[in-house]
Amino acid sequence: MDEARAVLERVARIEELERAGVAAAELLHEVRALLVEAEAWVRCDGPETEGARAALERCLEALDRRGVPVHAR
Repeated sequence: MDEARAVLERVARIEELERAGVAAAELLHEVRALLVEAEAWVRCDGPETEGARAALERCLEALDRRGVPVHAR
């Protein structure tokens, strides 16, 4: 499952960057990419992931309300 692997790799990258003390802007870029990858994963897993889908939508909506652009959905 490539989508799941991409999400896990992105989370590991974010943790690594956070430990390295990178700028918040760079972390935010990675979090945006994580949301896009998580959305792709949820779409592939079907209706049993409805809770994850709802949580992801809430995250995307919260970013949108704050005017934070997220990569193409």
